[in-house]
Amino acid sequence: MTRPILLFPDPRLKKPCAPIGRITPEIEALADEMLATMYGAPGVGLAAPQVGVLSRLFVMDCTKDPDAPRAPVVMVDPEIVSTSEALNVYEEGCLSFPDQYAEVTRPAEVRMRWTGLDGKRVERDFDGLWATCAQHELDHLDGRLFIDHIGPMKRQLITRRMAKMKRELARA
Repeated sequence: MTRPILLFPDPRLKKPCAPIGRITPEIEALADEMLATMYGAPGVGLAAPQVGVLSRLFVMDCTKDPDAPRAPVVMVDPEIVSTSEALNVYEEGCLSFPDQYAEVTRPAEVRMRWTGLDGKRVERDFDGLWATCAQHELDHLDGRLFIDHIGPMKRQLITRRMAKMKRELARA
């Protein structure tokens, strides 16, 4: 089952999320639905607030090769342990901002710590697109969006486009 993805400027996208703590069957089901939604969109990451759930959970899979097996990562109560001094610029998009992209500068490498669906704590290093995606999705859990990392002119342009898109969808 998939869930509808909230579109900016939905106010829920700007709210900080609550910690989850204990893994429950509901959290497991949410993670499964979020993965199905992400793959169906298609996207490489999806945070719980994007489907209207204000909980600290996100999913990602940055496997680009269509012939490679999927490598989904589900992070419950994730946190950044450390980041590299080296930076990376990546043209980011977001499922809550269809067809909108902007170059965002973030640390090139990141070490994340989270709880897995098995209830165990996990710590892992990410680089490249995986590092960018993990930081982008973690931002969602803190009420931050990729447009918060860009200049005011580009942010205003994307905001206007999204407002227009939402108006057109409401009329349809």
